[in-house]
Order: sequence, then structure tokens, then C-alpha cells
Amino acid sequence: MNIKKTITVLLLAVTTGFITKAQSSLDDILKEWERAKVYTKEYLDAMPEAGYALKPTPEMRSFAEQMLHFTDANYAFGAAASGTTSPIGRGDSEKATDKSKENVTKLVMAGYDFVISSIKKMTPAQLNETVKMFGRFEMTKGMALAKCFEHQTHHRGQTTVYIRLAGATPPQEKLF
Repeated sequence: MNIKKTITVLLLAVTTGFITKAQSSLDDILKEWERAKVYTKEYLDAMPEAGYALKPTPEMRSFAEQMLHFTDANYAFGAAASGTTSPIGRGDSEKATDKSKENVTKLVMAGYDFVISSIKKMTPAQLNETVKMFGRFEMTKGMALAKCFEHQTHHRGQTTVYIRLAGATPPQEKLF
């Protein structure tokens, strides 16, 4: 094999390996968001209807507001990371006047559906593109998705206490 063919074969192998790894990473991100959606639905189901207005202290968000807060962030981060337009305005979910169990569940699930469908439209290369979040934090789109995932996990975790205060049992941990 001559040197030109050898270099071509090596470049093809390296590039193919990179693309396969990047696609695997994108597939893993999608799988984790799908798991988070199912897990969050279990939290929404576990909280009794009356608990949606529960605030552990007056200055804290209610259970419904916690869920709607991270839903707003899911839309904002998901839109920025994927380069799509959010179908809702900033803070619109949390401003909802109907904070019933049925409506909050509908809004939260729609937020997950938006992120999941946005990820499905992304290419592996887009994960390495940069985006400026909130006009000041520059990061890769992959990192923006990771920050969004961290945010929703944080707020969902907070609601474990709300569910206990309402006299209900939160879902078991779902890492896998």
C-alpha cells in the first residue's frame, strides 16, 4: 500500500471512529432525557392534587411552580442548544394560572417532548458548536444540554421533600 492510500485509510478510520463516538454520545444524551421524562412523570403522579400548591415555606416555590420553573429552563436551554425556536416565551410555563395536577403534567411533559425532539434533530457535530447562554455564558451545545439536565435534576430532586410533606411517597431513584 502506498503512503497516500495509507494516510487516506487512517484518516477515514479516525474520522469514522470519531463520528461513531459522537453519534453514540448524542444517542446517550437522548436516552438520558427520555429516562428523565419518565422519572419526572412518576414524580408528577406521586404528588396528590392538593400537594401541587404546597410550599414548604412561604418564600419557596410551590410543587407546581418548581416543576414549571425547570420546564421553562428546558425550553430555553433546549432551544439554544439545538438552534431551534422555543414555542413558549421565557417564563411562560411558571406564569400559568392553571396549576392543577392535570395541567402541570401536560406542560411539563410538553417541555420534555420539546427537548427530546430537538435533540433528535441534532447532528453529532452540533454538540461541539458554541452557544452563548443568557447572553453571557459561552459553552458548547453539548454542555448547554448537560447544564439543562443538571438543572431539571436539581429541581426535581427538591420536590422529593414536597411529596413527603404531602404525606405521599416519592418514586424510587431511577439512575438507569
